[in-house]
Parts: sequence; structure tokens; C-alpha cells
Amino acid sequence: MAQQGLLFWGLMLFFLNMWTTQDNTIYAFSVAGAHMFRTSKRTLFVLGGATFALVLAIGGIYEALVPYLILLGTFIPPIGGVIMADFWLYRQGEFSSFEEKQQNFNWAGVVAYALASATAYFSPGIKPINGIITAALIYWLLGSILKNNSEVQT
Repeated sequence: MAQQGLLFWGLMLFFLNMWTTQDNTIYAFSVAGAHMFRTSKRTLFVLGGATFALVLAIGGIYEALVPYLILLGTFIPPIGGVIMADFWLYRQGEFSSFEEKQQNFNWAGVVAYALASATAYFSPGIKPINGIITAALIYWLLGSILKNNSEVQT
């Protein structure tokens, strides 16, 4: 932009882009903070959130963004594996009726998620695919091991 003589307009575009993106972020942070602490005074949350974000930016948080996204891609997909296995293998693709009593906690799902997340994290290859397949297999295996399937089926 500087070589084309448009440095001022490039900086103006950059500033306006950041402004329109970050004002929504700071607003959402302040509303969530005020709601969490049950107060209507959002000014402290606006200033505190903006200051915290600035400190993180100066400290180099950007360098941790890609590893963080990879970590999310490792630990979120196994949840889908458990949900898909439960829906297709134990519910035969049908939703439960609203009147049907549901169990409070599904330990088989939690164990399958934990083991699949660990497998995805430590295994080579495409981690999200490894996590989904492993979660579905472990969930199915736990359902097969349990004789009455009361831990899996609801």
C-alpha cells in the first residue's frame, strides 16, 4: 500500500476493520461479565477486558493460536463420535420421545470420550477422524460388554 501511495487509506481500513470486529468482542465480554457477577455496571468489564486483551496481544498470544485450534480439533470431535454411536447403534436412528425418562448421567459416554480424546491426542494421523472413530468404537464396545446395556441405552 505504501508503494502505491495508499498507506493512509490502508491504515484507515485496517483501523476500521479492527474497530468493527473488536467492539463486538468487548461488548460481548462486558455483557457476559456483568451477567456472571449480577451487576448492571459494564464499564469495569469493558476496560478490564480490553486491557486484558491488549496484554495478551503484546505478550504474543498469537503464537499460541494455531496450537490451540489444533487442540480443539483433537478434543471436540470425540463428542460427536459418542453422540453418533448412541444415535445410530443404540437408538437405531430414532429420537426418544419427550415422555420417555432419560438417565441422568451416561458413564459409558464419558469413558468413551476420555479414552478417545487421549487416543486422538497421542496417535499419528488425522486427529479428529481418529477421535470420532475411536469414540464410536469404544462406546459400542462398552455397550456390548454391559449385559443389560442400562449404562448405555436410555
